[in-house]
Amino acid sequence: MKKITIIASLLALSATTFAQSKWSVDKAHARLGYTISHMTLSESEGNFKSYTADITASKADFSDASFNISIDVASLNTENEMRDKHLKSADFFDAEKYPTITFKSTSFKKTSGNQYRLVGDLTFHGVTKQVMLNAVYNGTQENAQSKKLVAGFTITGTFKRKDFGFATEAPATMLGEDVKLRASGEFVKE
Repeated sequence: MKKITIIASLLALSATTFAQSKWSVDKAHARLGYTISHMTLSESEGNFKSYTADITASKADFSDASFNISIDVASLNTENEMRDKHLKSADFFDAEKYPTITFKSTSFKKTSGNQYRLVGDLTFHGVTKQVMLNAVYNGTQENAQSKKLVAGFTITGTFKRKDFGFATEAPATMLGEDVKLRASGEFVKE
């Protein structure tokens, strides 16, 4: 009987150790944005102030992680109010017609060390396409103040704006063809 109790306890501990964990973005320590070439002379940057992002994983190295992100397009911020208003119009993001950008991962595979290949479905401007992104897992540690586990990630990638029907009237000499994504942040284990 004692042997069965010990085995049952080990199985319960094992299930707890490898159970699915949810991690939510800590917006105070995160940024989600993009860069695009303007007139082939400079880079125009923007970020989003309102979004949700979470990760679900059962492995400590996040090698089985699933990422979900939802962005409020109306929260676009380029540090220029007039430009923000124009970008939210039907000429560009069309925030009224397409209020949300979403990303749902379909795979997250280690390529080497702390480097991963993140693949998923990006829904942007009413179009859903698979995109491939690069992810760096920056590690996990306990926050000294909250005593909660925190994991850090940096995600980068590029997609063609015209693949999503975005600003199709703008020539490449005015607005670059490639949209560069960059997200960096901390996720807190719930």
